[in-house]
Amino acid sequence: MDFGFDAVTQDYRERLLAFMDAHVYPREAEFYATVGKQGDYWAWSRDPILRELQGKARAEGLWNLFLPGGKHDSGGAASAYGAGLTNLQYAPLAEIMGRSPALAPAVFNCAAPDTGNMEVLVLAGNDEQKERWLRPLLDAEIRSAFAMTEPDVASSDATNISTSIVRDGDDYVINGRKWWITGAMNPDCAIFIVMGKTDPKADRHLQQSMILVPRDTPGLEIVRAMEVFGYDDHDHGGHAELRFTDVRVPASNLLAAEGAGFAIAQGRLGPGRIHHCMRSIGMAERAIEMMCERVEGRVAFGRPLADQGVIRQWIAQSRIEVEQLRLLTFKAAWLMDTVGVRGAHTEIQAIKVAAPLTVQTILDRAIQVHGGMGVSQDTPLAAMLAGVRTLRLADGPDEVHLAALGKHEIKKQRERREG
Repeated sequence: MDFGFDAVTQDYRERLLAFMDAHVYPREAEFYATVGKQGDYWAWSRDPILRELQGKARAEGLWNLFLPGGKHDSGGAASAYGAGLTNLQYAPLAEIMGRSPALAPAVFNCAAPDTGNMEVLVLAGNDEQKERWLRPLLDAEIRSAFAMTEPDVASSDATNISTSIVRDGDDYVINGRKWWITGAMNPDCAIFIVMGKTDPKADRHLQQSMILVPRDTPGLEIVRAMEVFGYDDHDHGGHAELRFTDVRVPASNLLAAEGAGFAIAQGRLGPGRIHHCMRSIGMAERAIEMMCERVEGRVAFGRPLADQGVIRQWIAQSRIEVEQLRLLTFKAAWLMDTVGVRGAHTEIQAIKVAAPLTVQTILDRAIQVHGGMGVSQDTPLAAMLAGVRTLRLADGPDEVHLAALGKHEIKKQRERREG
């Protein structure tokens, strides 16, 4: 395993860092202050600051960097859809974007849930679906949402999904409830990828299917906006509870085939999980920088905070933890590139547990160093903490991943003993 940056990665890193310094950081406060509503919906993707920065990013070739395209080196060709980077090449770039988690990913068209939805359309969409939905997503002309989680079942087990998708002639009819659907409160969210059951009697991993539901389809209702620790998350489109009542769409809107939904979901969640971890490391790095700057400029009990032993210990522990997380993330990304998502499953689960929990602790230290300012709107720390804490539930709670990791380790050790 070689985690050194190749020439392509280094070039993108340098350009991305320069862009962040020149355009993103200076506009953060203004962006957060100006994002407003359009009726009942958060029109963040139409914000003039975001649109301006997206235009600059695209002009500089910093666009759709998340889409893998096989090996991309100094003599390689870019993907038909994105930059064609490997997961290992993209990892340090996602980390840089994570330093401004609400603004930067959207600036470079690398924001969830659109990233995962574009990957689904690339892998499972037919030519017509790609032309109608993938192309405008790649151009940031529309946004999208992924509707899997439900309020009435434990959605950490995707086989529990109860929303029904029933074939009726040339159509499918959808009934059910979904919640925590990120981006649904954005009026530019034009398409929902909906997961539900097409055959409850099939094998438990073949019961589910995914289908495309345009926003304006009759029977699709936005029940309410939802908050995270009091944050409405309007700066990336908000979250919503949805109700599907006899929602009818053409059978041609089905992704891949009936029964393919669970496999598509697993393929989508693998890259999505590691992307979240990459970005969270960027949050941790920014928190450490903020801690160091704060402690050198504050005096308590006659001594600079930087001279306090416990403060130095917090900063040292944070640096050690970030370096550990980055190496595990790189290993997971390298395995995804070399043996595929399935072969990297253990490492993806490991980093999915380790990154949010560790970054949560680092952010908590940074908040403590900042005192009252740390929990206010005057720094990004409180919002970052809320987001990272949510990641311990999103894409599977810690306990599910730990249970699977423990089972795998027990089996591996048994096989080792038995020779």
